[in-house]
Amino acid sequence: TLEVGDQCDIREYVTLNRGTIETGKTVIGNNCMFMANTHVAHDCVIGDNCIMANSAALAGHVHMGSWAILGGLTPVHQFVNIGEHTMIGGGLRVPKDVPPYVRAGREPMVFEGSNAIGLRRRGFDPHTIDLIDKTYMLIYQSNLNVSQAVARIKEELEQIPEIQNILNFIANSKRGIMPGPGRH
Repeated sequence: TLEVGDQCDIREYVTLNRGTIETGKTVIGNNCMFMANTHVAHDCVIGDNCIMANSAALAGHVHMGSWAILGGLTPVHQFVNIGEHTMIGGGLRVPKDVPPYVRAGREPMVFEGSNAIGLRRRGFDPHTIDLIDKTYMLIYQSNLNVSQAVARIKEELEQIPEIQNILNFIANSKRGIMPGPGRH
C-alpha cells in the first residue's frame, strides 16, 4: 500500500510506488513537497515536512527523516537513511547514510557542516546548535575514526536529546555514514 499524509504538494510527473510484500507499505508524512519528476520507490518511509526538489529519486527502502531537504537531480541508493533536519545539495549521488542536522554537498558527497541556518529557523536554541557543531567537529574534523569520536562525544559533551539522536543514528547505520572532506 501507499500512505500519503495530509497537506502534501505532489507536482507534475511524480511517481510514488506502493510497498512490496516485504514491508507492505510506503509511508509519506504530512506537509511534504514533491517537485516535478521526483520518484519515491517501494517501501520508503518519509517523515513530515520533507522536500524533494525536481528529479530527485529515492530507491527502495530509503528512510528520510522529518524536515529533510533533498536537492534536485539527486539519486539516493537503496536502504540509505537520511537524518532529520538534513539538507543535501543538488546533483549529488547519495550512497551512504546522512546523519541528522547536517548539510551534505560536493561530488562525491561529503559533510559540509551542520544545518545551523535551518535549525535556527526551526527554533533550535544556540546551545543545542553549538553542541551539534561540536559533535560533528569530533566526527568529521578531528583525526579520530568514528568509533573514537563517538567515545569522546559520550565522555565530553552534554548528552541532550539531539546528541543522543546523532549517536543512535550512527550506531544503527548499516551502510555507514557519509565521509568528511578529504576522506573518500
